[in-house]
Amino acid sequence: MLKILVKSVSYGDLLDMMYLAKDGTITQRRIKVLQVGEVSFRAYCYLRGTKRTFIIDNVLALVPVSQKERDVI
Repeated sequence: MLKILVKSVSYGDLLDMMYLAKDGTITQRRIKVLQVGEVSFRAYCYLRGTKRTFIIDNVLALVPVSQKERDVI
């Protein structure tokens, strides 16, 4: 998981993420990772339209967004 985050910062890739929130809800978000730390990372969240901090352990899945999908949005 950490490798994908670090790689996406280097290449500026967009990621689709399944995330477990503090209240136990699961959300799907499209993000652009800006900075990666040891326990958390900063990313621009397209769902909320702002920069957010996410806890790495709460990430359930990460999938790179293909170029075709980027062109649609």
